Formats: sequence, structure tokens, C-alpha cells
Amino acid sequence: MLSSALKQSLTLAVIMAALVGCSSTSTTTDSADADSAVSSAADSSAVDTTDTMADEAVEALDTVFYFDFDKSMLKPEARAALTAHAENLKAAPKAVRLEGHADERGTREYNMALGERRAKAVRDYLVLQGVDASMIETVSYGEEYPAVVGATEAAYEMNRRVEMK
Repeated sequence: MLSSALKQSLTLAVIMAALVGCSSTSTTTDSADADSAVSSAADSSAVDTTDTMADEAVEALDTVFYFDFDKSMLKPEARAALTAHAENLKAAPKAVRLEGHADERGTREYNMALGERRAKAVRDYLVLQGVDASMIETVSYGEEYPAVVGATEAAYEMNRRVEMK
């Protein structure tokens, strides 16, 4: 199972790298726009397009990871997305906050602990992928901030999550 998840993760990473490399920009500008673009580029040497592309790639990835009932084990699709996030965070390090959540079933104390286990599971996976642990903050909200209000299985599924911010 681990090798299957690793293959999926590597495949996703290769696809993301290809997508980032294939991004295009418009090449049609009038001469006034071109002149101002050249002069402003010369004036501001601090512009880094690599960081911008990495930020856009991270924004395109899922930043919410869902869990099964009463579990804190990452699903294969979450691992694949987190592998891509890890690559981007290693290339352009920035602080992230992992917010763990639970559905309303269970006591407040239990759900706070479950949200914490979920957030730490995501953090641990990112650290194993090479992300600096000091750049990751974890917090648990338990059942306090549901994504969907309701007492249906569909609502519960949406509330069992970790959000990356």
C-alpha cells in the first residue's frame, strides 16, 4: 500500500511540475505596453517569477483534506496532494497553519483531541516529505467551526477535515 501511495504521489508531483512548466502568458502587447514593461522590469530587479508560479501552483492544489469517521489516518488522495504541497513548500518556504476539525459527534474534548491528531498527521506527512517543521503550526478547532451545518452524513463528511492556510 505504501508503494502504491508513493507511486501516486510521484505521479502527481511530475504532473504538477509539467503544469507549472507549461503555463503561458499573453504575447500580444502594443508597443507602449512593451516599452513600459521593459522599463519597469529593469527598474525592479526584485521581481521573482518563480515564486509567483509556485504560489499559483499551491493555490491550485487542494488545501482541505478529509478524513473517515473517528480516524486521523490520511487518505491516499490527501497524501498525493500533500506531496505536491511539500514540493512547493520546499521550493518556496513559507509558514503554514494546519487547522484540524471534527464533526459534531462525540464530546467536545474528544473532538478537540481528534482534530489535533488529524492536524498532526498532516504535519508529520509534510515533515517526512522534507518540509521544515518549524514552518508548520497546528491547531485544533474540534467541532467548533463546521464547514457545513447539519446532522446528516454528508455534512459530517465535510466537517471531518484539516484545512491548510
